[in-house]
Amino acid sequence: MILNHLIACVIGVIIDRIYGEPRYIKHPVILIGNFIAWLTKKLNHGNQRKVKGAMAAVMTIVVTTLIAFFIVYGSYQLHVFLGVAAESILIALGLAQKSLKQAAQDVYKPLVAGDLDEARTKLGWIVGRDTKHLDEANITRGVVETVSENTSDGVTAPLFYALLFGATGLWCYKAINTLDSMIAYKNETYRDFGFFAAKVDDIANFIPSRITGFLLLIVTKNHYGLPFKERFQKWHVDAKKHPSPNSGYLEAATAYQLGIQLGGLNYYGGIASHRQEMGEPHVVLSAKHIDEAVVQMQVTTIAFLLIGIMIGGIFIVT
Repeated sequence: MILNHLIACVIGVIIDRIYGEPRYIKHPVILIGNFIAWLTKKLNHGNQRKVKGAMAAVMTIVVTTLIAFFIVYGSYQLHVFLGVAAESILIALGLAQKSLKQAAQDVYKPLVAGDLDEARTKLGWIVGRDTKHLDEANITRGVVETVSENTSDGVTAPLFYALLFGATGLWCYKAINTLDSMIAYKNETYRDFGFFAAKVDDIANFIPSRITGFLLLIVTKNHYGLPFKERFQKWHVDAKKHPSPNSGYLEAATAYQLGIQLGGLNYYGGIASHRQEMGEPHVVLSAKHIDEAVVQMQVTTIAFLLIGIMIGGIFIVT
């Protein structure tokens, strides 16, 4: 069974890398999101919102996981090849290599063409901050931070759970991650209702975010020759500056590998929000760093998969 999971992971990564998200069917994440929205409408009011939010989160996670499990289990019961095929497709659907690259390129292309207005608009599709008055450096920062953070959230974290538990584990994680993106906000509407979802997401991402950040430091190109020991020490310190307990390990690694500084001043609905800086500004952020961040994501994904295969192979032979 381990071998089948590993084969499905490899095929799933390849399918996602080449084809990305399906164009002609509704993505499962949209269906999960619709379910979360329905639960939110039914439960997010009145008293005991933390309890209701926990109920909504558990229901979403259980329903998603069971559906994935029965699809995979039923397919393997019919034939092992059908099982591997079904699991491969489910894994590919849960990864975001190509879609993340495409989202980055959608900003990169107008940016290098000098069309800042279009680049700002496209950036606004993938970040929550105000983008209307951003210059090239801050447009680039928004994309690089997004690609860096989602290297784990969108690619290696779901792959981590796929390597451990197959497509069922991946879709359990995707349910958790979708809950976080939809209801884990610290505003009046979601502060209590999304509390449980936010904590579960922090726990689910704790290990994969740190593995991914470390891999970024050791397998991707260091553009400015800082010794590894110094990069590692500064990475570990700067990662804790991020308001998220996990995202800093990705962004700090990206910053030190590219020789740039991330974090700083953002505006949300016209309200200023300063985040502590990570990395060192050896160079000014420019459009080329978007491409370099995408390459980091691709290289790290391959390394993550290979390590998973190696570890899985040890269990198979023993």
